[in-house]
Amino acid sequence: MAPVAETELGRQEAEAACAREPIHIPGSIQAHGHLLAFDAAGLALTHASADAGLVIGQDVTDAFGLPAARLLPAPMAALLRDRLPASAPGVPVGLGTLPMTDGAVVEAIGHRSTCGHLIVEFELPGAADEMETQDRGVRDAFARLGRTASTTELSATAAAALRAISGFDRVLIYRFEENWDGVVVGEDGNGRLPSYLGLRFPATDIPAQARRLYEANPLRLIADEAAPAVPIRAGRQGPPLDLSFSALRSVSPVHLDYMRNMGTASSMSVSILRGDGRLWGLACCHHAGPRRVPPATREDCDLVARMFAARVVASEEMEHAQARGRLKGLEGRLIARMTASERMDDGLVAVPTDLLEMAGATGAAVLAGGECKLVGRTPAEGDVRRIADWLAQQDSRDVVETECLSASMPGAEAMAETASGILAISISNLHPNFVIWFRPEVVSTVTWGGQPAKTVDADTGRLGPRRSFAIWAEAVRLRSARWTPAEIDTARDLRGGIISIVLRAAEERAELTGRLERVNRELAAFSYTVSHDLRAPFRHITGFAALLKEQEGAALSERGRRYVGTIAEAAETAGRLVDALLNFSQMGRSSMVPVQFDPAMLVAEVQRALETEIAGRPIDWRIAPMSAMQADPVMMRQVFQNLLSNAVKYTRGRDPAVIEVSARIEGGEFVCTVRDNGVGFDMAYVHKLFGVFQRLHRAEEFEGVGIGLANVQRIVERHGGRIWAEGALGQGAAFHFALPMRGIPAGKAG
Repeated sequence: MAPVAETELGRQEAEAACAREPIHIPGSIQAHGHLLAFDAAGLALTHASADAGLVIGQDVTDAFGLPAARLLPAPMAALLRDRLPASAPGVPVGLGTLPMTDGAVVEAIGHRSTCGHLIVEFELPGAADEMETQDRGVRDAFARLGRTASTTELSATAAAALRAISGFDRVLIYRFEENWDGVVVGEDGNGRLPSYLGLRFPATDIPAQARRLYEANPLRLIADEAAPAVPIRAGRQGPPLDLSFSALRSVSPVHLDYMRNMGTASSMSVSILRGDGRLWGLACCHHAGPRRVPPATREDCDLVARMFAARVVASEEMEHAQARGRLKGLEGRLIARMTASERMDDGLVAVPTDLLEMAGATGAAVLAGGECKLVGRTPAEGDVRRIADWLAQQDSRDVVETECLSASMPGAEAMAETASGILAISISNLHPNFVIWFRPEVVSTVTWGGQPAKTVDADTGRLGPRRSFAIWAEAVRLRSARWTPAEIDTARDLRGGIISIVLRAAEERAELTGRLERVNRELAAFSYTVSHDLRAPFRHITGFAALLKEQEGAALSERGRRYVGTIAEAAETAGRLVDALLNFSQMGRSSMVPVQFDPAMLVAEVQRALETEIAGRPIDWRIAPMSAMQADPVMMRQVFQNLLSNAVKYTRGRDPAVIEVSARIEGGEFVCTVRDNGVGFDMAYVHKLFGVFQRLHRAEEFEGVGIGLANVQRIVERHGGRIWAEGALGQGAAFHFALPMRGIPAGKAG
């Protein structure tokens, strides 16, 4: 059956099938040992390898259901009864030796499985002189590993020690990458098998369920790939025997094909585990011919692997700690600058080299408060904002790192020169604010141990291993240098610092806002009281001045009558000012009743109210159609009243005066504009327009008290909107206000 190259879909389906292969329940063991399984509750025999009669001295079919005490020597049965049930699952327990019916003596090692069985495996022990040589090899390995520091030297030393102890032709130290690809970082061999040092192997060579078994059972011997497997027989119908912790477990046919293609007849793997039990890598031992390694030798190899794991993990942690210490200083300087700056983002970019060096980046961006600040080599601002939009859609936004942005974000290939890789932190829990570091594309060549693609049999659909392990080079593009754990951890800590600064600033703003609100309420109450109490005295002054002029005018001199007129005029002006101030103070106290209405109707009402003021002046009204708006119509009438009244007033002398009113929907807002061709104003003083009692023209030229636009601003802001103006001297003015289409924000309506 000739294999054919699979399509991408076929490959994925085949690999998924491979990943589901139940390799922990193969139903057979390897031929160099024997196996018995007893029920943990009653110690009755439930399973046995087909040739285990050599161990118990009778046919296994007749032995099913018999207690261990009738099948094993009394001391061994006692250990099985007393020690195995109390041991942790998978922990091997030596049970002694046993002579078989063929005269050979085997060593018995038992363990407790997770499925309610006590499993005993029997293997031939090693020779005494071999054990002594191996003990010396272990002591030498411990001494040499203790004197070595770098990962490269440690890997080479461990490979040499394991080969000396086990006698295999070649030993590889195989480290797993983050994506579970494997890289050979250390090797020792005698030349019978080719060198794989520095080569990379795809994650599919060791699928996920195999990696789980390597974590659970760190020793794995395949003594002879050509030897037929020995089936396991069961005394009664039931689920297959779980051999996850078995040393004799038979091998997947795919793995046997893999070994044949590699040119190895036997192999042994020893797991290299981190302190938390996760796989760092494997020590892979290969032999050109069959090779049986006794249990004691395997235990020695496991000791060396544990020593290597402790040393290499400690070395990596030391490198990580040193890098973290260096980057922590940069982080501290960044946080200090942010704390001292009025704006957090200004502090971050104040010294660009610190921001870039903290992540080993060539460019960085800070997006906060709608602004985008760029330092170093970065994509264009529009592309950076696209990246931020993509980050905002990710499930986990706190820290995002990738060395290949194009693999996740559509269209990122075009940014490869500046942003093949990104490291990003979210600096707000409410808004899409980020700090993003960028790294450019680094074109590299990965040398694989054979083309990584597997094949699928055309007839059976069965996934087969790679047939060639000849060196195969692949050019890798659209990838940056990898972000180190130290850089990622420092970025995460910086995020925590930024969030703390933002929260502290928010608390300070909230406290200040509360104080300002109290002061504003007090000022509003004061202005209301003062303006209300002043209305009556000013009316009295106006009234009595009029009576004095009417009843006593004949007795007054011309100068006296002029004085009385000035008093009356000043009192009227002061009264209007007080009325305006009272209206202004009430504007912040009155309730709002937002409804949907046609603003064109309000504009028409205001036009009619202004007819007496216009008094026949030529005015060209240009009122554009307007869509409905959601607001308080009483307050909005005051807005249009003030804006249109100002337009009429400041176009006095124009022939004709042109007053335009238009509205549009833009960016989720209702935007209205009142434009005229009047006297205009100097934009240098635009900041004064909406202040109370602020005037840009002399009172002698244009009447008014200077409070109308302040009222307009207060009304618009109470609706959650904004107002601004544009103008030029002698060329007219335009006033714009924008209200949110969603209506009045919570808290504004009361």
